[in-house]
Amino acid sequence: MFKGRRLVIATKHKKEEILAPLLERELGVKCIVNPAFDSDLFGTFSGEIERTENPMITAKLKAEKAMEMTNCDLGLASEGSFGNHPVIHFLPADEEFLVLYDRKNEATFVSRELSVDTNFKGQYISDFADLEDFARQAKFPSHGLILRKSKNDKEEITKGIIDWPQLVYTFNNLRKVNKSVFIETDMRAMFNPTRKKVILAAAYKLLETIKMTCPVCHFPGFSVVETKVGLPCKQCHFPTESILSLIYKCKKCGAEEEELFPKGKIEEDPTFCQWCNP
Repeated sequence: MFKGRRLVIATKHKKEEILAPLLERELGVKCIVNPAFDSDLFGTFSGEIERTENPMITAKLKAEKAMEMTNCDLGLASEGSFGNHPVIHFLPADEEFLVLYDRKNEATFVSRELSVDTNFKGQYISDFADLEDFARQAKFPSHGLILRKSKNDKEEITKGIIDWPQLVYTFNNLRKVNKSVFIETDMRAMFNPTRKKVILAAAYKLLETIKMTCPVCHFPGFSVVETKVGLPCKQCHFPTESILSLIYKCKKCGAEEEELFPKGKIEEDPTFCQWCNP
């Protein structure tokens, strides 16, 4: 289905360095990048351009734009979001969506990776000790930094700082007219090796999804569309909120299949029962 086809990776931040070798090896495609493609038009992490759609839609829009620019019918894009973890609220998290759009076969393949392995952070600093402390925590200089006069300032902003002389020079210039300056991690992939790892994990998940074929028509991407809870409690036998089964569906013919007890458990520990342990 994919072998020998051109696949355009929609990026201006060198994501092809981690994605192309994997995709070419596993799918047999030939990956290309259009240097004129500008992903910043769909939103920037530093706020100059607001993202107007959710991450998954944004990723697909980027893929479609890159495909249009290269006359390619196969495109891939990723989109990341950073903030508090949806469950462990006190931890910062990186959520990455990867979308592979195949116009020829009218199919879209999606993967999502949520990770607390991120250096995402931003704060006001007022002296060199604060600067050093933030840089150390942010894994600088292997990870890039951004400096600006205030958190919401979109004009006087320096991105992609990756060495100490530039960091100190930029900080001193901003401090000449401001009591404090805002420093933050540069979350663009080419300046953030930690984020690259999360994107790569999403790519492996995407390949797993593609390699799961429909048992009826053998079309790739036979993936989970619904999760059913209700695994019975071992003690009281009432249904819990734990996963009982997964529903898989084919993108092409619509065939469905239910997988019972996907985690290998037929009963749940009473510790996780809302009746035994309210």
